[in-house]
Amino acid sequence: MRSHSITRSTAETDIEVSVQLDGTGRYDNQTGVGFFDHMLDQLARHSLIDLSVRAKGDLHVDDHHTVEDTGIAIGQALAGALGDKRGILRYGSCLLPMDDALVRCALDLSARPYLIWNVDMPTAKIGTFDTELVREFFTALATHGGITLHIDMLHGINSHHIAEATFKSVARALRQAVETDPRKSDAIPSTKGAL
Repeated sequence: MRSHSITRSTAETDIEVSVQLDGTGRYDNQTGVGFFDHMLDQLARHSLIDLSVRAKGDLHVDDHHTVEDTGIAIGQALAGALGDKRGILRYGSCLLPMDDALVRCALDLSARPYLIWNVDMPTAKIGTFDTELVREFFTALATHGGITLHIDMLHGINSHHIAEATFKSVARALRQAVETDPRKSDAIPSTKGAL
């Protein structure tokens, strides 16, 4: 089973993350940030990656460190669970509609982190959650997961729908990319022989 756990402690956050790539989308996420927990639940459910997050952060300051450091830890856990990436499909994409929002994600588990972000949130907050933190999470995830990640919002007028469609589109693309290639389950998906 392809699984990995990460513990990350700093002066700002204490985070424990566990992932199981061959899961069923089970989730148990507790970060102290309600909307963010909801988004992490969507990430797990739609990727079929089991995800458990326990985060204690300096929420008296704001949500930034908790969200960013959780992205770092999940990225590290994904990279650890993937190992040498032998047999994976490597690439994934999704065009995901959610009411008014339409978000496209394409990603490559390349070990070359890069984020292209074309998402405009119409509001600064969703409830008490700063919408700019959605980008911070995916920046951290891509950087520490070694993911080339392109996210484009094609339509959207509701910030909640846009954010949720973003998490779900990344989840569906991850679901494809981490799957085992039935035609090449023993090979690393690169002509270089390493990722």
